[in-house]
Amino acid sequence: MPEWLTALTAWLTDNPQWLGLSLFIVACLECLAVVGLLMPGTVMIFAIAVIAGSGVLSLGETLLLGYAGGLLGDLLSYGLGRRYHQNIRRMRGLRDHPEWLARAEVYFERYGIASLLVGRFVGPLRPMLPLTAGMLDMPFGRFLLVSLVAAAGWSMAYLLPGWTAGAAVRLPLPEGFWGEAGIVIAALLLLIGGVVHCSLHQMRWVTPLAAGLSAAILLGLFIGWPYLKEFDEGLMTVVQGERSQIFDRVMVVVTRAGDFQTQLWAAVLLSLLLILMRQGRAAAFAISTLLGTALANGALKATFGRIRPEILLEPLHSYSFPSGHSSAAFAFFLTLGVLAGRGQPPRLRLAWVLLGTLPATAIALSRVYLGVHWPTDVIAGAVLAATVCAASLTIVQWRKPMSAMSPRVWWLILPATLGLIGAFAIWALPGAMLLYRYQ
Repeated sequence: MPEWLTALTAWLTDNPQWLGLSLFIVACLECLAVVGLLMPGTVMIFAIAVIAGSGVLSLGETLLLGYAGGLLGDLLSYGLGRRYHQNIRRMRGLRDHPEWLARAEVYFERYGIASLLVGRFVGPLRPMLPLTAGMLDMPFGRFLLVSLVAAAGWSMAYLLPGWTAGAAVRLPLPEGFWGEAGIVIAALLLLIGGVVHCSLHQMRWVTPLAAGLSAAILLGLFIGWPYLKEFDEGLMTVVQGERSQIFDRVMVVVTRAGDFQTQLWAAVLLSLLLILMRQGRAAAFAISTLLGTALANGALKATFGRIRPEILLEPLHSYSFPSGHSSAAFAFFLTLGVLAGRGQPPRLRLAWVLLGTLPATAIALSRVYLGVHWPTDVIAGAVLAATVCAASLTIVQWRKPMSAMSPRVWWLILPATLGLIGAFAIWALPGAMLLYRYQ
């Protein structure tokens, strides 16, 4: 660690309130109308998260402060719009750049509540949509409920990578960790960067490319997971260092959302609803993605026969590579994200996919946190789902792109499937807590 960073970290460790206050303020300003467009908030938040992870703030404190700051920025923006209505156009900054507000208005009027969820991950829209919601008199209760959910996903997506990097620098990790981590991160960035670049340039072969890159990374993991021992053990050390009773309960609920029974019934319900609503191509895509991922995961588990980490008081006896929870969750939520993005501009399609990966990522991380999977297990599960999803989409769209589904279909599918997952996640929770007791 550089000397100046060591000195700064030591001072902040003794005065963590200053870093916490900085994180809260920057998160608030990043989500504040107009201001969020003028400051490099993403870079600042990442830098603060790295310092927080170096021992100044716990993961829970970091996520909570970012969440609270982002939520306050949303509420202030909404309040400004509700207070001044159309007069907000005279606000300094908006007078000279009316396109900032116009773009958010068009998106909000077209997609309503969904715009607040997806727009949270689109830089130019993030600080302007709450302002627009207030200006157009969206009921406060509805806005607050959506913002509570959106801010949680935003906090995890923007703070977790930086905090993890800071924690990895702080802890005495196995020799060779950084080299192995660099290979894994570079491969994932290649996949993400390639898909984003080709999507933004509207290249027709982006889906086959995503399938090919995902399959190549998956093959690399198949060959290389025995040689990524330092990466697995080092990242497991970082995660296990943050265990607490409160986090344990949260993570058990999250991991229950990825249980086999939960994902099975959610997949069946989604497929049946698509068929009943006469969405034939969407149903074919969903069934091929979900069923293909499940079959491939079962076959690969039996092939590799990897033993799970020995952290639980009573370790699970099934094989661990790839993670079934991770592959099933990514397959399900990627399917929803892809279907939601049909017929929309490239940036919004990517935002829908990103939004879909957030709950799946939380489920994958819960498996490492609870000590039942190695990091490479959950990465392999995610990449397996991405491979099957991209391949299925390529086949379904071979002759022509899949059309967008009507809002009527979405307002039936989303509450039904997500409500089912939530019910299964909470059901029989005391028994699940006993299952995941650790040494």
